[in-house]
Amino acid sequence: VQLQASGGGLVQPGGSLRLSCAASGFTFERYAIAWFRQAPGKEREAVSCIDLADSTTSYAESVKGRFTISRDKTKNTVYLQMNSLKPEDTAVYYCATELRCYSDVVHLSGGYWGQGTQVTVSS
Repeated sequence: VQLQASGGGLVQPGGSLRLSCAASGFTFERYAIAWFRQAPGKEREAVSCIDLADSTTSYAESVKGRFTISRDKTKNTVYLQMNSLKPEDTAVYYCATELRCYSDVVHLSGGYWGQGTQVTVSS
């Protein structure tokens, strides 16, 4: 199983970024994919999850209405569209496999992990 995260960068507050997580080495629809983030000095937190079989999604309260997770089965890729970014969204973002999503993302723990991509929101 391989996950390749990309798309991070530096953006001003209020701006947007789209992260990508390219997956390989497993049957895409058998898993869910979650995004996590970890800011300096803080614990890792789950951000969002998508079930690859039926596109069921869930989000952390802190990103609801601003972030959208989606998947492209033809490309075996999951996306995290991040709008209205805030300085507190600054973190390294990781994608990981899950056996399923939960309505409360706090229950997500990650299985196979990709490398992180840095997102910095600053003026």
